[in-house]
Amino acid sequence: MQNRNLAWTLMSLFLSGVLCNTWKVDYHQQRICAVSGSSVVIPCSFYYPDDHIVEKCMWAHVKSHHHFKACFISDRKLNTRFRCIGDRQHNCSLKIHKVERKDAGKYVFRFTTNSKEGKWTGRDGPILKVADSNVSVTNPNGNRATKEGDSVNLTCSRGCDGGDLSSAFTWFKNGEPINEGSGLYLSNVSSTNSGNYTCSLKTHTGTTSGVINIDVEYGPKNTSVSVRPSTEVEANSNVTLICSSHANPPVENYTWFKIHDDDDIMDVGHQPVFFPGDSGQYLCSATNKHGSQNSSVVTLTIKSYWATFTRDVLIIAAVAVAVLLIVITVIGFRRLHKKRTWTSNSDSEEDIQNTDYVNWLACDNNQSQERNQPEGGGEEVVYTSVYFNNNNRKSNMEQQMDSHSDDDVNAFVTYITVRAGTNR
Repeated sequence: MQNRNLAWTLMSLFLSGVLCNTWKVDYHQQRICAVSGSSVVIPCSFYYPDDHIVEKCMWAHVKSHHHFKACFISDRKLNTRFRCIGDRQHNCSLKIHKVERKDAGKYVFRFTTNSKEGKWTGRDGPILKVADSNVSVTNPNGNRATKEGDSVNLTCSRGCDGGDLSSAFTWFKNGEPINEGSGLYLSNVSSTNSGNYTCSLKTHTGTTSGVINIDVEYGPKNTSVSVRPSTEVEANSNVTLICSSHANPPVENYTWFKIHDDDDIMDVGHQPVFFPGDSGQYLCSATNKHGSQNSSVVTLTIKSYWATFTRDVLIIAAVAVAVLLIVITVIGFRRLHKKRTWTSNSDSEEDIQNTDYVNWLACDNNQSQERNQPEGGGEEVVYTSVYFNNNNRKSNMEQQMDSHSDDDVNAFVTYITVRAGTNR
């Protein structure tokens, strides 16, 4: 819409200049505002007789009443930030890239035709103002800190009026775009609204404003107690209770309370870390300038010395009984294994063990003849084997096994030698 209006204005001025056939330079805005670092256009139209041809165009920056400095000349290369975007016929608009603070001031346009008198300068040119975009904060609490539940108004402005940059702003929180428009309204603020806010011109990059920090203050939240190592410990063990809470500004005071059986509450400490000496119910309270909050109750059990001693004795006795049972079991298995091994060996030697060798002296009915034999005569030995029933001897052998050593087992085979007697 603005471009269309500008086009209609230039067309009307162009027609009036042609019809009047006069020398004229028309500046469509007398006051122009530009943001430092952005680009700005100074709109302009010029008119001359139809029989003239434009040979040169020039824009000058007026430093003082009698001091002009050319910033653009059509047939020369001067500052590349200044460029005439007109057509050298009737449009003399000037565009300035990356506006700097030193560009502020008055500008005039001058053109030259092919005629002897064909030079014309448009007096009373527009004035350019250069300003940084900035953010102003309106806080209903005045100079007080922003508290949770308050409302905040943020306004983005360019520092000067004029131009076609009326409300094309983008708002950022911590570098991320969140809204558009010249104002940003935050109602019922909370801790999530804390952060760094900036604004910039939507159509002009590099025009970011300064940073406005919003720090929303609030009372303690999420107050809790942590126990190390646990809520049930042995006697003479070290127990630590730690109170933690989220608050802005940080917690200024911690208070520990112990609850007795009669619901009596006793103040027992004022540090974030507490070392209890006995069992009981404990809680902590965190406080800053905006309020306080209590934690939930923690029940701590510290076992007495005798309870711990009795438990240790029972554990030791149980371990001793278990070890004794294991030893008895191992001994029993070893004896059983030994008995089975001996039984296996005795079966292979059964025939030998069940045989008794008895040496008897050979004799006949006539003993007198034997007595009459000469001394020193040869002896005759008769070996007789006697076999016993295995079933009748088995139990006796087992009994002998239990009462004799392994060497005595060999004594079951007995050799008896009877020497033939002589006359006594």
